[in-house]
Amino acid sequence: MGKTLTGAQILWECLLREGVETVFGYPGGAILPAYDAMLDYPIRHVLVRHEQGAAHMADGYARASGKVGVAVATSGPGATNLTTGIATAMMDSIPTVFITGQVPSKLLGTDAFQETDVTGITLPITKHNALVTEARNIAPAIREAFLIAKSGRPGPVLVDICKDAQQAKTDFVWPETVDLPGLEEVAPPDPKALARAAELIKAAERPLILAGHGVLKSGASEAVRAFAEKTGTPVALTLLGLGGFPASHPLSLGMMGMHGEAYVNQAIQRADLLLAFGMRFDDRVTGNLATYAKLAKKIHVEIDPSEVGKNVAVDVALVSDLRATIVALLPHVPEARHDAWLEEIGRGRDETRGRDILHQPDGGRLYAAHVIHDLWKATSGEAIVVTDVGQHQMWEAQYYAHERPRSLITSGGLGTMGFALPAAIGAKMARPDAEVWVVAGDGGFQMTSCELATLQQEQLDIKIAVINNGYLGMVRQWQEFFYDKRYAATPMLSPDFVLLAGAYGVAAHRVSRREDLAPAVDAARRSGKAALFDFRVEKEESVYPMVPAGANLDAMVRRPAGEEVGA
Repeated sequence: MGKTLTGAQILWECLLREGVETVFGYPGGAILPAYDAMLDYPIRHVLVRHEQGAAHMADGYARASGKVGVAVATSGPGATNLTTGIATAMMDSIPTVFITGQVPSKLLGTDAFQETDVTGITLPITKHNALVTEARNIAPAIREAFLIAKSGRPGPVLVDICKDAQQAKTDFVWPETVDLPGLEEVAPPDPKALARAAELIKAAERPLILAGHGVLKSGASEAVRAFAEKTGTPVALTLLGLGGFPASHPLSLGMMGMHGEAYVNQAIQRADLLLAFGMRFDDRVTGNLATYAKLAKKIHVEIDPSEVGKNVAVDVALVSDLRATIVALLPHVPEARHDAWLEEIGRGRDETRGRDILHQPDGGRLYAAHVIHDLWKATSGEAIVVTDVGQHQMWEAQYYAHERPRSLITSGGLGTMGFALPAAIGAKMARPDAEVWVVAGDGGFQMTSCELATLQQEQLDIKIAVINNGYLGMVRQWQEFFYDKRYAATPMLSPDFVLLAGAYGVAAHRVSRREDLAPAVDAARRSGKAALFDFRVEKEESVYPMVPAGANLDAMVRRPAGEEVGA
């Protein structure tokens, strides 16, 4: 403390004090002083092959660990390449800090080589950002960045540091306290609102918990379970909420929404009380807002006041930390059973199972749902699964039963193709003892497949399942259902993924028959090394059910009962 250091040294001193052990990045001229100083600090740097990969790795690291993920890039194209990953973190409320180099302060505004106004560009997709032009302001900026990224509803923060600020020397003083106007501690739940919520809960006959990403963010899984068991309330989950409530629990219904279980969506439309726990009534879970859950009173527990009433009007709003709110509410609700309600939902579940692909004849062909189900069996449901975006993402949500928090990592709000492989690298770096699987489509995987080099460089044991159907599958499905099967730009030529993986030194296997899946997966799992599987699945299989955009939540396109898959 009080030492004279360069701005670049101060950057790493600050990261150490914030507990950072790993950063993901790509060097360049404007950030070069920081990279030079980095060699003297015990922080592991992971060299990515594209800055978008660095952003997703920081994101995956944060999701898997609950800590703040950090990515570093240079100015200009280095910084702009981060933006898709920053937006992904913003939409899913992921605590991340992005550090970019900037041209020397005296060149700002001159269109200097690789000058880009990255703070202006990222203003709508960050929780906060800052441009630092002097070395003395680096420590306060980094301290504030981590505090803002972690506080309240988490999110990404970007700090853009001019090259001359990195090179200049100043006295290093660590800011023990930070005074940020507008940054307040999360208030405890309002006692009057708690009392009104308790009354609605007591009166309900058909209650339903809607568990979202906030369950994971607040560490509220055990509290939600205690609440559900005491009140006899079944639990439906959003995509990002999966794992927040055990899939095997008798009160667990599975996923709601556009590709959720049909009986879950029907239950939402029949419920007389919805308890929205850490979810934001996204359009993918509500369908047509005008007809959404018209029979239900609604209690919304949400840390971000801007989300309350934004999409769906609610009867009771509890704006506070979810875990603290449930703990405060639990003593005020009676023990209850809702047997008739659970039996009604159970009948819907039984009817749905008759349409399930796992119960249909497959004619010896390989279907993506079978791949996911068999991976779940092979891993005993214990893996961290990191998915890309598309049909395979929905099949994973439907057929891989998640029992624990942070066991599914996926891009929800932005729906970012190319997310899976780099995010899995981040997750594995955060939890090296965990079994990590990538589940990606043949389209999304090619967007960041260059990170296979990073995977090998870091010698990470990650298994990759490419669900290869020769199409941009989800877009093709929309074209089939809503555009008269006019397949414009969705049939896709891909490389030989086995040869591609081999070029990077990754063991690879091609599987086109279900009977070959388990032996190949078992051998790869025992190898302790990275492996890729090219699963050649049926080309035109669709995800069922599906709520068409703008339709009522229970107006689902469903697979006809008893129809052979692919028919």
